[in-house]
Amino acid sequence: MHLTYDVIVVGSGFSAIAVTCNLIEQLPASAKVAVVGDDPGFGRGTAYRTELYLHRLNVPAGRMSLLPHQPDDFVDWLKSHGRRLQAGDFASRGDYGLYVRDTLARLLRKREGRCRVDFIKAKAAGCVERYNSTLAFHLGNGDEIAGKTVVLCLGVGNATLPVAPDGIPASLRSRIIENPWRLSWLRRVAPSDAVCILGSGLTMIDQVLALRAHGHAGKIEVLSRRGLAPLGHAWKPPAPLPIDVERLPNTISGILKTLRAKSRTVADWRAVMDGLRPATQALWQRLSGEERARFLRHALPWWNIHRHRVAPDVFDRFEKLVLDGTVRFHAGFLKSLGAEEGRLAASYRVRATREIAEIRADWLVNCTGMERAGISHSPLLKEMSRFELIVPDPLGLGIQVDAASEVIAPSRISPARLFAVGALTAGQFWEITAVPDIRVQAKAVVEEIVSRG
Repeated sequence: MHLTYDVIVVGSGFSAIAVTCNLIEQLPASAKVAVVGDDPGFGRGTAYRTELYLHRLNVPAGRMSLLPHQPDDFVDWLKSHGRRLQAGDFASRGDYGLYVRDTLARLLRKREGRCRVDFIKAKAAGCVERYNSTLAFHLGNGDEIAGKTVVLCLGVGNATLPVAPDGIPASLRSRIIENPWRLSWLRRVAPSDAVCILGSGLTMIDQVLALRAHGHAGKIEVLSRRGLAPLGHAWKPPAPLPIDVERLPNTISGILKTLRAKSRTVADWRAVMDGLRPATQALWQRLSGEERARFLRHALPWWNIHRHRVAPDVFDRFEKLVLDGTVRFHAGFLKSLGAEEGRLAASYRVRATREIAEIRADWLVNCTGMERAGISHSPLLKEMSRFELIVPDPLGLGIQVDAASEVIAPSRISPARLFAVGALTAGQFWEITAVPDIRVQAKAVVEEIVSRG
């Protein structure tokens, strides 16, 4: 089968659903759209499929509407479904996944006056330029489709273990949880089992609270390179401190010095971070490639814990477990995974020393987060790179796009237009993995598609 579409959306996560909803709203009824992805939970992605109530959004509900021109939509949805939450509250991620699904369904129910949308449950395996001014995709089911415009909405997967668990007997191998979002593993954990978690970011907090919710009462050891954990939102958020990006230095060291100085002038450092939030993309684009690389090497862990904060009640629950010694942090570099006396053993070099230490546990959980967006994780992107249809970002932050999110590929000869939305565009925008940013980008890309016909 070979079909030609006006727009092809490649992907099945939040970015794909945001683009699709905007296409339905903006394209004429004569247009044809294909959405290609093999994830059965289309649009919800890993984060929004969880049903545990403690797994919360990290952004207040009032900033999470799918369509930016309908800012109260999510809060209204919560109220209509009996959730007693206000705009400043943090909704559950499971509820947000249902809201995203319902929003798409509502737009699709409008049969008259909207474009045709075909959902194709298949993996795009390859892409080639066609003589009829289109980009054609070979699908895993054997079909081929072509599009005059293509929007890549490919996210990132769970990061792999830092070291291979070679030589661990099968009896223990099943106790290494490489993808913690498959929550069925929690039912196998005994209340007194010792757990070692690799990684200390947001995923770690989610898994700690999930363990407690499932009756676990044992010790939890957390190992990460710096032993840093995310901080919490304030119960009463301070007003953001306005920051003029144009007056900030052009070096990471200079920027940090300025932000620290500003933090000393306010009652709550969050005012500085929240003031910087709207200008982060502009600040990133002012930095040279060298300064961006310096940020990734030296400042990223501290940026993450201050920028990507957790709901205040969730943070309080987690902090109590840290204070009573249930959760303990270790800073160091994982060297090997093995088995000792019937238990898993994680050997690591203690940070800033040559000392080698070991954590023994009944379970080892990979919470090192999501892999950085790039070409290597996707067979499709590797194929497109080989044919020079896309160009990798020099820092490994996805692929090269311009300020309008259009893919930069000098070797491509087809007039077909190619865009990217979401994590793949981090090299250009940096802050482009959260809903408030992606929804604005998705709307802007669709407006650009519509304006150019």
